[in-house]
Amino acid sequence: MSTSAAPRFYAARLVGTSVFDPIGDAVATVRDVVVVPQTRSSARAVGFVVEVAAKRRVFLPITRVTSISPGQVISTGVLNVRRFEKRTGELLVLGDLLDRVVTLSDGSGEATVLDIALDQDRHRDWTISRLHVRRRRAGGSLGRLVSRGETLTVDLREVTGLFGTQAEQSAHLLAASYQDLNPADLAEIIQELEAKRRIELAGELADERLADVLEELPEDIRVEVVTGLDAKRAADVLDVMDPDDAADLVQELPDAVASQLLNLMEPEEAEDVRRLMAYDEYTAGGMMTTEPLIVSPETPVAHCLAMISREAIHAALASTVHVCRSPLETPTGRLLGIVHFQQLLRERPDRPVGEIIDQDRVAVSPTVPLSTVTREMATYNLVSIPVVDDDGRLLGAVTVDDVLDHVLPDDWSEQDDEPPATTGQIDLSEIARATARDSGEEG
Repeated sequence: MSTSAAPRFYAARLVGTSVFDPIGDAVATVRDVVVVPQTRSSARAVGFVVEVAAKRRVFLPITRVTSISPGQVISTGVLNVRRFEKRTGELLVLGDLLDRVVTLSDGSGEATVLDIALDQDRHRDWTISRLHVRRRRAGGSLGRLVSRGETLTVDLREVTGLFGTQAEQSAHLLAASYQDLNPADLAEIIQELEAKRRIELAGELADERLADVLEELPEDIRVEVVTGLDAKRAADVLDVMDPDDAADLVQELPDAVASQLLNLMEPEEAEDVRRLMAYDEYTAGGMMTTEPLIVSPETPVAHCLAMISREAIHAALASTVHVCRSPLETPTGRLLGIVHFQQLLRERPDRPVGEIIDQDRVAVSPTVPLSTVTREMATYNLVSIPVVDDDGRLLGAVTVDDVLDHVLPDDWSEQDDEPPATTGQIDLSEIARATARDSGEEG
């Protein structure tokens, strides 16, 4: 233990701590600490990555922090709203330094970094001072034995290699630190990583999680990730993707890779993807999913409600149940009609869904262009629209999110909202009060 009375905090323990403005409103959450190496054995903190409303991660300069203590960080309440981007020379304590392998100067071997302490000096700068580490192997100097797995806290000067490039943070730890992020936010983080780190992180994500993230990534990066994976793993991920998204991705891949992955996919899933690839991207057939909710007319309302309540069903797909003759896999028998979930909620649970079919159903053929699909959905206020063939068989459904993906510009997800034209800053207390109003917590 250091005898210094200087203020100190441990970075990993601070993550998740609330940031308060001067009047006591919680306005953000600490997600990482940004440091800049000064020498081979020293680094100074320049700020925090904090999460504000709508899961947006921004930079809070250390100069705007008035107090750091267990359970709270107090700021001046003013923050630039531009999304955080790491600059050249900067390192993230959690994102770059934790789990690095360092060498202990006493000759006892190597250790893995578990946490990093920062002390405030007399100039009020926060600098890395100590490391909490776990030994990687038995050893010791002068005949002293140490245990493998032993944890200890050492001065920064007692190790080497913290800022070197020979040891990188494990992808497993990185994935664990982002486990609570939604797929869109994790996709933004993946875009900021180097290509090698993207592949490492992708390898640590479960198939379903990676599938959701891939759907949020720009075309060039998701192609890079998929081609960097083992072919069997990539095929497994395509199997769990929505068929329309899987088809879009396969079409972006080199022909040889696409053919290999389709051959490795489950036959039924691959068939859905091939069927969708036969249509132009900007047609109903190219945008539709082949897995809408489909039931027979004899199905009771209670069963339909159970289907739409499943967590795995996207909200737009869950809005509508398609009533068809057998077979009930696309292409189905003749589409009899659709039933909106609100109608299901109004009916008695045992009533057959065939008795409450919407007689004014709207459907499109798979070859109609995007403009026609958009017009029909807008005219009838639909969140999904059935796609049928010339014989009236259901082929799939186009949902509003599919339409938006094709209507919005390719780089829409990379365009940040511009900060206020005057200063580019906001008062964090205003964010907190607005969030409280939206959630009904403010009186």
